[in-house]
Amino acid sequence: QVQVVESGGGLVQAGGSLRLSCAASGSIFSNSDMGWYRQAPGKQRELVATIARTGGTNYADSVKGRFTISRDSAKNTVYLQMNSLKPEDTAVYYCNARRTTLPSFTFWGQGTQVTVSS
Repeated sequence: QVQVVESGGGLVQAGGSLRLSCAASGSIFSNSDMGWYRQAPGKQRELVATIARTGGTNYADSVKGRFTISRDSAKNTVYLQMNSLKPEDTAVYYCNARRTTLPSFTFWGQGTQVTVSS
């Protein structure tokens, strides 16, 4: 019933690392561009990174060089490796799947909390 599920969030000190995972159903994953978004308290949800069905990636300027997005088709899973974490990275991180074929459905996970302490 739940089609997109995130995991891997937690509490980490500044400079540390976390790896987030997003598992999607095969029918969604195989037909979708995938992405990670985040939302901090009082702010709008913003793009963190995306990876196209064909493998191309895009990153927000604030995370370039620190975060890496990847996808594993065999496991129907997208990952976000987060290194050199900063307190400003603290947010709820959401997995997104955007269907590349019509109709253009978009699916969102429930979110996973990432907290980076000073």
